[in-house]
Amino acid sequence: MSQPAMINEAISSGGLLVVAQWEAKAEEADRVAEILRGFLPQAQSEPGVKLFLISRAKDNPAQFLFYELFRDEAAFKAHQESAHFKSHIAGEALPLLARRERTQYALM
Repeated sequence: MSQPAMINEAISSGGLLVVAQWEAKAEEADRVAEILRGFLPQAQSEPGVKLFLISRAKDNPAQFLFYELFRDEAAFKAHQESAHFKSHIAGEALPLLARRERTQYALM
């Protein structure tokens, strides 16, 4: 399946889009990236996840952008309650951040 077809399929039935921006403490950026590399495949395989991407800024490696599309609010809640979220994100990554912002969107 081509990239545009895959994206069209993911968004065709709506969902909850969450966009998050993180900035790691400068000395912790590589550790945060390592944690996220371990977390990402687990998050992508959750049953309620339609699309889950994490990017690292080219001009500032301490900045990370999350683009997460969930089936619905319940899937987002299940994501936050998952063992891998509690372990990797809440337990390991969040204490290493200088800033964290999240915004939820409804697909149009």
